[in-house]
Amino acid sequence: MHADDQVGEGVSTDLAALLRNADDSRPVKIVPSVCGSCDGHVFSVLVDDVEGGAERVCTGCAGRAFIADSEEFWDDADPGEAGCPCGSDEFETAVAYSLGGDGSVRWVTVGLRCRQDGAVGVYADWKIDYGPTDHLLTMA
Repeated sequence: MHADDQVGEGVSTDLAALLRNADDSRPVKIVPSVCGSCDGHVFSVLVDDVEGGAERVCTGCAGRAFIADSEEFWDDADPGEAGCPCGSDEFETAVAYSLGGDGSVRWVTVGLRCRQDGAVGVYADWKIDYGPTDHLLTMA
């Protein structure tokens, strides 16, 4: 872990470690996904692993939300539903924001932890090459 890393409450240790190790040497802020409608923590997730981007769907209330700036590029995306090798499609979701020296977001990485067998994986990541980026930190 980098000395300046921040891991939000509710992110499992194994998912946080995976996201930290998947990122470069910059500090990261790792944030759990939480449904804005029902405070749910379990999602099915659509990912575009070619261009990068993700949309999560709460399994509790079916509330939908894009992760980071995914909505801006979703019309050009070719998303597929994330799935675990065990066959489950329900995940704990967390987002790692790789931060530049000025604190701006430089990279977004979406990690998922299977609710059935606990397997973790990185399902999407993409570069952020614009500013300001502060708004992205609230879009997990």
